[in-house]
Amino acid sequence: MIRIYHNPRCRKSREGLEVLEQSGQDFEIVKYLEEIPSKDELKTLIGYLGMAPEELVRKNETIWKEKYKGRTLTDDEVISAMVENPKLIERPIVVKDKKAVIGRPSEKINTLL
Repeated sequence: MIRIYHNPRCRKSREGLEVLEQSGQDFEIVKYLEEIPSKDELKTLIGYLGMAPEELVRKNETIWKEKYKGRTLTDDEVISAMVENPKLIERPIVVKDKKAVIGRPSEKINTLL
């Protein structure tokens, strides 16, 4: 089953959702600001993405700039920051099987379909 971690207020996330809708495949929507991923779930997603936790952070968010920018954080601390402040999680994340992509640009999603 395909899963999209989606923020309806984000244009890029809506574009990613549209790619999935046009694919004709079944998928599940996770509104991650409401259904906040656990630390374990984020660790799994980061593994599927093949990146460091900090690469998944939206560094232009005010909360990042005010609380975390310039600090040396462990991977676990970065993941905790995203759980506490899910707005920091880059979006959309699309997962299929044990692979994931960040749908920026939305064409990247096609690599999973």
